[in-house]
Amino acid sequence: MAGGDPVQRQVLYLGEINGSQEAAWRRTLTVFDEQRQRYEQFAHFPADRPVPADQANALAVVLTALRLLRPRTFGDCWLGCTLWDEPGLADFWHTRLASERGDVPWAKVLQLLVVNLLCEPGSEFAVHARWFERSAMDELLQTDFAVAAKDRLYRCLDRLLPHKDELCRHLTARWKMHFDASFDVLLYDLTSTYFEGLCEQIPKANHGYSRDGRPDCRQVVIALVVTTDGLPLAYEVLAGDAADHKTLSGFLAKIEGLYGKARRVWVMDRGVPTEAVLEGMRREGVAYLVGTPRRQLRKLEQALVERPWEAVHAGVDVKLQEQDDELYILARSAARRQKEAAMRRRRLKQLVHGLNRLKRRSVTRDTLLKKIAVLQQEAGPAVAERVTIREPRPDEPVNRQTFVCTLDRAVWRGAQARDGCYLVRGYLPWPDFPPGLEKQAAALWGWYMQLVQVEEAFKTLKSDLALRPIHHQLETRVEAHILVAFLGYCLTVTLRMKLRSAAPGLTPRAVLASLAAIQMVDVVIPTTDGRELVLPRYTEPAAEQAMILQALQLTLPSQPPPRI
Repeated sequence: MAGGDPVQRQVLYLGEINGSQEAAWRRTLTVFDEQRQRYEQFAHFPADRPVPADQANALAVVLTALRLLRPRTFGDCWLGCTLWDEPGLADFWHTRLASERGDVPWAKVLQLLVVNLLCEPGSEFAVHARWFERSAMDELLQTDFAVAAKDRLYRCLDRLLPHKDELCRHLTARWKMHFDASFDVLLYDLTSTYFEGLCEQIPKANHGYSRDGRPDCRQVVIALVVTTDGLPLAYEVLAGDAADHKTLSGFLAKIEGLYGKARRVWVMDRGVPTEAVLEGMRREGVAYLVGTPRRQLRKLEQALVERPWEAVHAGVDVKLQEQDDELYILARSAARRQKEAAMRRRRLKQLVHGLNRLKRRSVTRDTLLKKIAVLQQEAGPAVAERVTIREPRPDEPVNRQTFVCTLDRAVWRGAQARDGCYLVRGYLPWPDFPPGLEKQAAALWGWYMQLVQVEEAFKTLKSDLALRPIHHQLETRVEAHILVAFLGYCLTVTLRMKLRSAAPGLTPRAVLASLAAIQMVDVVIPTTDGRELVLPRYTEPAAEQAMILQALQLTLPSQPPPRI
């Protein structure tokens, strides 16, 4: 040393270790030790390379014995969990169910049931017996098989119904915040879902008008209200024999109780309200638009003739007439006119040919009357009423003089003139709306046509989300099952709204099917000390899946941490 300062001299230059060499020599990762139930840092080395002496936590792995186990779906389940958080359902249900005792949070059990309906609809038992093990929900929910225990799935249903109205209010606020939803126009309709059994413990299960073509089965009726974008606001489960017109008043009161009175226009199909119900709505100042039987056209034809047509788009024209405090919107469609005319001609042809065959046959009067009744039923009243039939009297023989058929050509031409036309009636009690009747015909017609959103909601519930078969035998669990399906529809419509601006050509079902191809596997690497290093890893998204994720502005999460 000179003056106490150290002196350094290079003796030998050994070179530098580049990045890849260092990574191959020493790689550290955070591992969950299942025996100690905690995370630790480990460095791992190939089995043919000695472990450095300074490595306290080190693993020597046997790469040649690497295995891939438990392939399971990941992409669609992950998207379902992402959609679950979008309208704040995770926080909503955690707040309401956190006080309920259970080894696994009930909010996670409910999330499992809803994501199952979104990805691969099945019963609670199917989730327990098959689907959970074939999905990556254990990694996504950060829990084990206890979340899919059979009794836990059923008991979760028992905790849901008291929060239904709060859920509807929560969703309404979220639709307003995320999608700037408008609640000025609400669409109301009903559907039914049937049971296969006696339903002895389901008082609401009764025989009634079946929209599924199963009048032989007991059923319940589901009333649903959505916005013009298909965003659901509320629903109600009613008795299976509830008449459509008797459901409306109660549902209007329910919406007012949930959201207060406001300027709303209720849009309904013609079978929902009766004249008495509409009169009551006018008396209370409730606005509506409802389909109207075509026979009412005859009362308005003279007044409507003088009104101008307004083109909505190619092939569709509308006109509007105000009469007796109501608005009547007449629409005509060229395509619909061609379709209805073709159907009427085909049925008339079948009826005429059938009647001519009867004229050539030798039959008794009783047989003739029975066959005429069958032909008229097959033709339908719209066609059968246009053909006047002179039937033989009891004391007359059956021949061409006593059995005569005549087509009422004047009535037939009048029916042809009304082909392709349909009538909508409405009541708008506010003096400042609509400001110009001629200019509002297209807007009112557009509101009424949005009823397809309710039909689309019912189609999604029954097909994509497999609302039935319903396997439950208790009424509370039946209604809870419908609530779970309602939540599944909320996730579906959330995805559809995101796709509307990002990728309008894609449907929610197509996106889920594509992302389902992203699988998760367990990479199992044995260690030299007899343990196993398990790395859960999802596969890299293909080009199609990467485009979907980019369009939705979604990023896959980090790979799950390994465990030892």
